[in-house]
Amino acid sequence: MPVRDAASTLPACLESIRRQRGPSWECVIVDDGSSDGSPAELARAAELDPRFRVLRQAASGIVAALTRGLGACRGRYVARMDADDLMRSNRLLRQASALDADRSLAGVGCHVRLFPRTRQYSGRREYERWLGSLVSPRDIARDAFIECPLAHPSLMLRRTVFERYGYRDPGWPEDYDLVLRLLAGGQKLGVVPERLLCWRDGEGRLSRTSETYRLERFTACKAHFLAHGLLQASDEYILWGYGDTGRALSRALALQGKRPRAIIEVHPGRLGQRILGAPVLAPAALPALMRERRSPIVASVARPGPRGEVRAALDGFGFVELEDYVCAA
Repeated sequence: MPVRDAASTLPACLESIRRQRGPSWECVIVDDGSSDGSPAELARAAELDPRFRVLRQAASGIVAALTRGLGACRGRYVARMDADDLMRSNRLLRQASALDADRSLAGVGCHVRLFPRTRQYSGRREYERWLGSLVSPRDIARDAFIECPLAHPSLMLRRTVFERYGYRDPGWPEDYDLVLRLLAGGQKLGVVPERLLCWRDGEGRLSRTSETYRLERFTACKAHFLAHGLLQASDEYILWGYGDTGRALSRALALQGKRPRAIIEVHPGRLGQRILGAPVLAPAALPALMRERRSPIVASVARPGPRGEVRAALDGFGFVELEDYVCAA
């Protein structure tokens, strides 16, 4: 658990960890240059309960703090936590039990409840609902390019896997980067479909204040992994959807040397045009286009309802998700 100036939230967070039931645990805390009352709060916690182990360093950033903390972990499993969140008392037990029961899983997340509820705007509530709709490893892999499919502080990984992949700072969110690297490496990620983490959404979170977590950096992350994954063998792809998300993703993919061969659209005003040098075609043209030459398909549709319709159409054409096409947002 990295900490930077979290004195106001630490007492409740540490108490939620202290009351964990089930497996034995220790909590490795990296104080990343706090200048408030956090060091004193952490010292008190470690004095009262030796399972809290505190490491201190000059302010070096989230990736450096996470890397140092991971290097100090000794258990079979490593669970992430943030200093302003709260764990349900059975979180570690339920996640460790899931990993014990299925050796094919490299790690598991869990469902979350955002708080405080009075501050939640519709987009965050929608993200919470979407996370709650993911209940299997297939769901995690299938929807990995929609949003980060596992909330970072909900993650528990086998330590050997965690150490092999670690953290890096590529200029986009380190948590999303980790999840996509794990999936690209063939690691299977699951989810305990219970709300075991209370995830604070405050104005001071890094996701709200750091340039690294801006929307275009998430898009750049998706484009990088698409270019080195589904699109690796082809410089061309078929883009389904040229709304805001499709436009942003196509620009990011162009920076990776990938260009659309055709754009599939239902918007009547776009049909027959050329966008980015590619013809804009109706969905009915897709089977013939693919018979002529198979190209990977990127369906970039933001809303769940229309995205489901696109999936149904692609499946109806006989295309296989994660082999012939992927959905992104």
